[in-house]
Amino acid sequence: MAFCKNCGSEVYGNTRFCSKCGASVEMPTATPAYTAYNVNVNMNSHESTWDGGVLDTVVNSIVASLIITFTCGIATPWAICYMMRFIVEHAVIDGKRMSFDGTGGQLFANWIKWMLLTIITCGIYSFWVAPRMYKWVVSHIHAR
Repeated sequence: MAFCKNCGSEVYGNTRFCSKCGASVEMPTATPAYTAYNVNVNMNSHESTWDGGVLDTVVNSIVASLIITFTCGIATPWAICYMMRFIVEHAVIDGKRMSFDGTGGQLFANWIKWMLLTIITCGIYSFWVAPRMYKWVVSHIHAR
């Protein structure tokens, strides 16, 4: 609550002028009831972003799908590496550009092993394929 310095009447709300005499009113500044500490949740001032575009994403997805389709799935590891390279090389994490150094040939050996284990276990091993592949992909991502 504030009072007009000119006529002494009460001034309500955030009005800048007294409703009785029209004099300019200075609103008192509020003092906080507690002290707020400046806590910086983001310890790193660098931003993380992805700078790929819609058209690039669509074209690369179509190319990867065509690789898989025309090779009847045999070249799936190469298509995965192709897409991962596109995704990762457009990523900036904490201000650092990422790179992907995995190859389809490296993934192919694991891919064959995972498919054989899936067949041998009547599909049970398929639950482990995605986490193993994610682990392989992440192990080939590096900051430049």
